[in-house]
Amino acid sequence: MSQFIYKIAPEALWREAEKNGRFTGAPIDIADGFIHFSTADQVRETAAKHFAGQTGLLLIAIDGDRLGDALKYEISRGGALFPHLYAPLDLGAVAWVRPLPLGADGRHEFPDLETE
Repeated sequence: MSQFIYKIAPEALWREAEKNGRFTGAPIDIADGFIHFSTADQVRETAAKHFAGQTGLLLIAIDGDRLGDALKYEISRGGALFPHLYAPLDLGAVAWVRPLPLGADGRHEFPDLETE
């Protein structure tokens, strides 16, 4: 079974990537030299920590098995291993893209995620 990893991105940034055929990252990714992703267990905390209150976001599910050796799991927040991609994201690895709306409580409402 494939291991899905997730990216939260502003819709405008992602639609530009779709036009270009690849995603080179958000400004933070470009500054850090890799594209930040989260696992299913991490992505809700990522949304709360880095995207609190933001609208117009998309949740992108990526088949991590299709990213090859450029995908590394590295220690980050709280000592947890986070997926980092040291290459542009080939959109062929994208499983799906869904809106990530804010709920009435101000938190993002996530679809069911693949945890395996």
